[in-house]
Amino acid sequence: MFNFKPLTLEDKPIFDKFLKTYNFLSCEYSFTNLFLWKKGCNIEYTILNGTLIIKKTDFDHSSHFMQPIGYKKDNLKELVEELIKYKDQNNLDYLFKDLESPFIEDIKSIYGDKINIIEDRENADYIYLKDDLINLKGKKFHSKKNHYNYFIKSYNYKTMPITKDILNDCLNAAKQWCYENNCKGYILYELYGIQELLNNIDSLNYIGMAVYVNNKISAFTIGEIVNNDMAIIHIEKADHSIRGLYPYINKTFVEKYLNDVKYINREQDLGIEGLRKAKLSYNPIKLEMKYSIK
Repeated sequence: MFNFKPLTLEDKPIFDKFLKTYNFLSCEYSFTNLFLWKKGCNIEYTILNGTLIIKKTDFDHSSHFMQPIGYKKDNLKELVEELIKYKDQNNLDYLFKDLESPFIEDIKSIYGDKINIIEDRENADYIYLKDDLINLKGKKFHSKKNHYNYFIKSYNYKTMPITKDILNDCLNAAKQWCYENNCKGYILYELYGIQELLNNIDSLNYIGMAVYVNNKISAFTIGEIVNNDMAIIHIEKADHSIRGLYPYINKTFVEKYLNDVKYINREQDLGIEGLRKAKLSYNPIKLEMKYSIK
């Protein structure tokens, strides 16, 4: 009954058909995000009774299903029972991960207290007000504004959209960033994913921006608008040695390319202390919690 196949670019129309009818709250259910991590997370999928089922492996090597997409409430119990059988037969570590609140409510309405739902803080998405990231107003953004102002006053720089003309520059910058940050594990898989995004720029829906300092590429970022309210920042890389470059690219990318939405999703911190500190420093308005069922 289950015939999982690895995710490829050719599957985008299938995913678009399922995903476009849902207003997802987190970054997980963007085709761009799934495509970025298809190798790192061994992403596979199948269609079961008109429902999209995605299977995934986390960086800790634990395996699970993502939230079923396209299910109806009256067939959810039957669907979950089939997934439980597959989980037991194939030794998946979790039944579900990457779950959003509406699905949790649906599954609780069937199983009640019989099912153990776990908050997954390390994978909670950081959600920001677009206007906060652009304006950097008030005491809570004082340090960011100072660094931003230092950058624009101190460096000879230019920004441009990512186009085919600068793909090699972006890839070389990504490789350099990876090398400087102990290029292994999820960082190495991210590099593979960045290369896939850049190589398929014409087929994916993302927006990219690069920053050149003294005529050398020094930062680039990739994001996408996923619905009328929210955009997601998938990739943001910059030269740490250039003061204010991260605040500059963060503010400028949102200002130039993502100004039509209210919220910016800057994804999760994976439990990495430095990443958590950096994401909190931009004062998110909420953490979009995700859940697991083991």
